[in-house]
Amino acid sequence: MSTSDHNAPASFALSVADVPDGELEAEDLDPAQIVSGSPVVTGKVLWESEDGSQIRGIWQITPGVVTDTEADELFVVVSGRATVEVEGGATLELAPGSACVLREGDRTTWTVHETLRKAYHINL
Repeated sequence: MSTSDHNAPASFALSVADVPDGELEAEDLDPAQIVSGSPVVTGKVLWESEDGSQIRGIWQITPGVVTDTEADELFVVVSGRATVEVEGGATLELAPGSACVLREGDRTTWTVHETLRKAYHINL
């Protein structure tokens, strides 16, 4: 993940959709997670608790198919489209405005149809 700014104010507002791609930092994507395509992941941590147990930020992924094991996360899709299949559970269709909750340990397959950007809160 990107580094956090511990000096950021506790309260803030910004337009997630308007943060330029150039302000998002490249994030590692394990090649073993890539099922198809050449997806690229970028992000920006906006806030992190002092103990590192909570993170809020912006995350973006370009088209492709990837697998993941999830953290306890709430996010809202700002742009793009994806289908997320939760192993042994639901298939989630994500589009702008979708709010999504993923449980820690969920094994997922993300099929990203259009570059997807989300604002997230993760509990570690």
